[in-house]
Amino acid sequence: MQRRHFLAFGGAGLAFAGNAAKTATRRSALEACGCSFAPQAAMGGGAFDRLQSGLKVTGMKVFGVSLTPTSDRPYVFVKLETNQGLVGWGEGTLEGKAGAAMACIEDFRDFVMGSDPMQVEHTWQSMYVHSFYRAGPVMGSAISAIDQALWDIRGKALGMPVYQLLGGPLDPRGVRGYYHADGVRTPERLARLRETAIQQGVSCFKTGLPGYYEWIETRKKIEAAVKSMQVLREALGPEIDIAVDFHAKTSPSVASILVKEVEPLNLLFIEEPCPPENVPAMAKIARRSTTPIATGERLVAHYGCRELIEMGIVDILQPDINHVGGVTGLWKVAQMAAVSGISMAPHACEGPIGGLATLHVNAAMPNFVVQEICGQIQPGAADKVWQEWLGFPAMRMVDGRFPLSPKPGLGFELSEASLAKYPFGGTRPMARVFHEDGSVAEW
Repeated sequence: MQRRHFLAFGGAGLAFAGNAAKTATRRSALEACGCSFAPQAAMGGGAFDRLQSGLKVTGMKVFGVSLTPTSDRPYVFVKLETNQGLVGWGEGTLEGKAGAAMACIEDFRDFVMGSDPMQVEHTWQSMYVHSFYRAGPVMGSAISAIDQALWDIRGKALGMPVYQLLGGPLDPRGVRGYYHADGVRTPERLARLRETAIQQGVSCFKTGLPGYYEWIETRKKIEAAVKSMQVLREALGPEIDIAVDFHAKTSPSVASILVKEVEPLNLLFIEEPCPPENVPAMAKIARRSTTPIATGERLVAHYGCRELIEMGIVDILQPDINHVGGVTGLWKVAQMAAVSGISMAPHACEGPIGGLATLHVNAAMPNFVVQEICGQIQPGAADKVWQEWLGFPAMRMVDGRFPLSPKPGLGFELSEASLAKYPFGGTRPMARVFHEDGSVAEW
């Protein structure tokens, strides 16, 4: 049914419905506060009846998973079950707000239960639009988890990996990625890092700035920040790309100095030179630098990225599939960015489900550059847990790339029992950092 016909029908139904009981219900709803609309069943609830696939979501389970009791980012997973035995997994991990994200997923239960999981876009639109208040990070993470799980089911139902449903892969070798090099500063450790990287085919690292920065900083602190980047470049050599995450710790004035000073280092990009919501400041910094500017991990939905794209402020966008709106949200941002000549380097610093999901979207992006994973070149404790859960080294690169699974959906199986060893330890706040004078510092 065309939208104008649907609206005409809905308006006529409100004006002269044949069923007196329904009319009374609608009238009382409208009169209650003056802002309510008719119940959803009277507004075309059966519009998709002829398009149903036969699959129905019959169950939804939400899991909080804490690898350590004090973790500030317990994983938030969702499992959707269907009437045909297919299940889908998704992730909505949100640092410092795990309990809120879990509660928000539960709030969407009525949107998901009984729905056709093949109608992913319709469900996404309903969750976003029918929530009335536009999504922030909590709602964005909840939508992301459900959306990933729906795409997982969709791929399994069609017998195809999600990246094939999106038109990929563009590169059968997999998805280029980078590891973090934080804390590696001595010449000896940097030399070992370079040697290991060459052996493993790793072609990119990211690091951060040392310390925290006031709005106006001393020359001493600025020189220390520049030196830290110079040391990394000298030790790793020109063959390895380096990105530097300012993590919004620098004010626009300090960032403007730093981006000019490090231009000779030919960095892959500088990330978050100021808070992403300060678009005019980001534009000011970008105008002063020939180094590509990246941001976006804290933005929600394609609407949240629109201003940066339209104004041409950034060179690289970094949305996180666990916050931006899942596979659907990340794909929308990628397409908007592509038509504006902006590249994509998605963020993924939570759990393995979102990490694996983002690889599928990357594999079909024509404007993809590189994928982040918050891990080191040597596997850590989380990597071992992920392998225990999934049966393979998830989010570990081979020859500098994350391999693509040929399995349908998101390409993995996960049991509830495997998560039980790591019960939810509750929400924990993220780090709170302060300057010497007690004022709140960005980190």
